[in-house]
Amino acid sequence: MIDAAAVRSWCLARPGVTEEQPFGPQTTVFKVEGKVFLLSALERTPLEVSLKCEPPLAEQLRRDFPATIRPGYHLNKRHWNTVLCDGSLPDQMIVDMVEDSYDLVVEKLPRATRERLGWPAG
Repeated sequence: MIDAAAVRSWCLARPGVTEEQPFGPQTTVFKVEGKVFLLSALERTPLEVSLKCEPPLAEQLRRDFPATIRPGYHLNKRHWNTVLCDGSLPDQMIVDMVEDSYDLVVEKLPRATRERLGWPAG
């Protein structure tokens, strides 16, 4: 089951990622080049993570997994989902959603920044 240590490790292993707590010690925010891609109260049980998502996919995931994926808590509901990490979803699915969130943010960065991060083009 995905836990806080796994989330932190995955995020910090990515180029350009920083870990911050701009809203206080209870909420950890992971950013790539200053842009948020994951928020979580990492100390909370069960763990939940809020992730950026393409709007059509966000809606589909909420329909398909209503008990574990809901509109982003205190975020733009069109672009963000909050995901319950309690073992109900496969770990790989959660990792894929985290990776997609990172990629959505990186793809909007200037080309030179993407190249510096080693992010694949296209």
